[in-house]
Amino acid sequence: MSAKGKILILKLNEQLLSILIRDNQILSIQVQNQNEYAVGNIYVGKVKNISENIGAAFVDLGQGYLTFLPLTDAKYACVVNRKADGKIKTGDEIPVQIIKEPMKTKLAGVTTSISLSGQYAVVGVPRQEYYRNHTEPDYGIQTEDSGGICGRNIVQISSKLSKKKQIRFRSIEALRQIAEHYQLIVRTNAGELTEDEPLIEEAQCLTEQLEHIMQIADKRTCYSCLYRRKPDYVHFIENTYTAEYDEVITDLPEIYEVLQSQFTGTDLSLRLYEDRMLPLYKLYAVETRIHELLERKVWLKSGGYLVIEPTEALISIDVNSGKCEQGKDKEETAVKINMEAAEMIAVHLRARNLSGIILVDFINFRKKEHERQLVEYMRSLLKKDSITADVVDMTGLGLMEITRKKVNPSFREQFGVAAPHKL
Repeated sequence: MSAKGKILILKLNEQLLSILIRDNQILSIQVQNQNEYAVGNIYVGKVKNISENIGAAFVDLGQGYLTFLPLTDAKYACVVNRKADGKIKTGDEIPVQIIKEPMKTKLAGVTTSISLSGQYAVVGVPRQEYYRNHTEPDYGIQTEDSGGICGRNIVQISSKLSKKKQIRFRSIEALRQIAEHYQLIVRTNAGELTEDEPLIEEAQCLTEQLEHIMQIADKRTCYSCLYRRKPDYVHFIENTYTAEYDEVITDLPEIYEVLQSQFTGTDLSLRLYEDRMLPLYKLYAVETRIHELLERKVWLKSGGYLVIEPTEALISIDVNSGKCEQGKDKEETAVKINMEAAEMIAVHLRARNLSGIILVDFINFRKKEHERQLVEYMRSLLKKDSITADVVDMTGLGLMEITRKKVNPSFREQFGVAAPHKL
């Protein structure tokens, strides 16, 4: 098994990067978002327009920054500028949280189901209206590793954790008490804890923050920011599985100080890199690794290669034998290249943050058994991704169809400057 990776936080060409790297390969990378309206921020927004045809309300967060709120979500809104009557109207002022960045022609997405996340837990406000009218738990808060929903009186656990750990966390009385009043998810990273105290302390801290936001929401003027999310590099660390790295390294003293403060009392191994003769980005050949992520062609150790082509509708990936020496058994060669290609595809989907529909043209097998093995192997690789991804099936033309949830812009898009959506 490969050694654990490192998380690097550094500047390259004036851009602040957070990188998970292992065995000289980038597994995940994020560019610091310079947009004032970042995912996770909470505002008192104003409903500017309601479109029944598309089932959406358009909410202005200030300065003409327009966002998209589904009407199925809007009915749970807490109206702060008039007496609530269970309906949403133009001119209503409501607390909302940004959950999706604007992408191409799409507006940023917001929700009325407000939540705060940490390294081990997510705490969200319950939808009281739902509880008054239904006996089943609410299907509100979700995260990429929650594996489902979180309802009242239920401590929801990441589906990636073992049954034994799920039982352990559900039995913690302090967490059960929080779940009496709030939606609570225990994240995958909690599974690495040897003691429960860090999880309990974080969940209680998030609950106190959420209570404060709820208390001040109706006392703030329209367009006020009720909560500004932590820096992207802090979220990057919190959202990376702790089992994947053993150290966080930065050569930026100001970042080092922030991380020391944010992760006080945790097991995070943090180091300030101070060798001026050999910059951190050169030590780990970051420029070369980034260049590889932007290339169409990706070489495999066997001599085969991938061609990755993002298009408007989907992402196509072609697997080629390339320089791989063909043995006597062509089927054995196909198995070797395809299995290696599957590993590399899983890495690049995550590192490039590719999402939507992905079609992969593997080298054809003669035996259906090998095709089934490849599908199952690909599924097992995608389960390790912190963002929901899965194999749908093999199409009639022999293409593997994969879906991956759209959470953030692709790595390539993060280097562009997206203009905010104006009214």
